[in-house]
Amino acid sequence: MQRLYKSLFGQVVIGLILGIIVGVLYPKFGESMKPLGDGFIKLVKMIIPMIVFCVVVQGIYGAGELKKVGRVGLKALIYFEVVTAIALALGLLLAFVFHPGAGMNIDVGALDASSLSNYVATANKVRGTGFGNFVMKIIPDTVVSAFTS
Repeated sequence: MQRLYKSLFGQVVIGLILGIIVGVLYPKFGESMKPLGDGFIKLVKMIIPMIVFCVVVQGIYGAGELKKVGRVGLKALIYFEVVTAIALALGLLLAFVFHPGAGMNIDVGALDASSLSNYVATANKVRGTGFGNFVMKIIPDTVVSAFTS
């Protein structure tokens, strides 16, 4: 039993079970813990680009021969180009078949800008939603986005 809660898997399972118990027995308290879970998810998403970069660098380093890395890179580039061309052709084909936006006949100059006031008012209400939302906006999406945005 002691080995279970020392392993990462065991800790995740115990946390999952405790979360279910809190959600069933104390739903209001569980709802108040939402910013904690959102913050954890945001922190995990923040480090994913760095993990991917390190895995790619390690893979290139571990490949050994530069020729092998070049062949893999060339195959990846060809695969990317072929799949992108297929996606582009499919998108164009579907646009010609279904004609998205046809028949709407909207004159942008004739639109009433005051009709957007409800959306602006809602956005202003959402802006001040409390401490949890404030903390979520402080945590950057990626490690470098704190410097870039």
